[in-house]
Amino acid sequence: MKTTNPLLRFHIKVKYSTSFFFIHLMPLGVPKVPFRSPGEEDAAWVDLYNRLHRERLLFLGQEVENEISNQIVGLMVYLSLEDNTRDLFLFINSPGGLVMPGIAIYDTMQFVIPEVHTICIGLAASMGSFILVGGEITKRLAFPHARVMIHQPASSFYRSQTGEFILEVEELMRLRETLTKVYVQRTGNPLWVVSEDMERDVFMSATEAQAHGIVDLVGI
Repeated sequence: MKTTNPLLRFHIKVKYSTSFFFIHLMPLGVPKVPFRSPGEEDAAWVDLYNRLHRERLLFLGQEVENEISNQIVGLMVYLSLEDNTRDLFLFINSPGGLVMPGIAIYDTMQFVIPEVHTICIGLAASMGSFILVGGEITKRLAFPHARVMIHQPASSFYRSQTGEFILEVEELMRLRETLTKVYVQRTGNPLWVVSEDMERDVFMSATEAQAHGIVDLVGI
């Protein structure tokens, strides 16, 4: 059977072939969306996150580590310099991660002039919840089926020598004190309540997180 249509030839070949074959699908990557700059007639195709960043919408959708922390910090500083009168919106869906990169995001949120709205769209656990609570008070929101989890910082340094381990424990205690003070300040809960909650993994629904003062609003 002969045909000049390449797509039809492909289907014919598949239909009549007696051998096994595999089709390798390439990953789609970040979707592209059209964006028209002011004064230009034609729209250019840019990646989705680039387009959303232009609208001051930021996303933390992974574990908190140095690379994503530096990206979010850089974006917040740049957008603040570009226009410090427009709010920023940080969407969070994160299982947590490293303490210091999370603190870097939190401190930058307090440093920049625009108010930062935080929105939990899935899970905000560990350092994810710390960043969530760092949003502008009255402008922290969780979607109705989102989950929030708080606990004390943990260490992965247990196999080191005894002296180094002791130093690590001392640093962990300082970090725990820092995180606890922030939760107390930004939730309005007593120190003993926050300290007790941080002794273990405490998971909360959106409404429970609102009752704890971690978020101010629950989305409809």
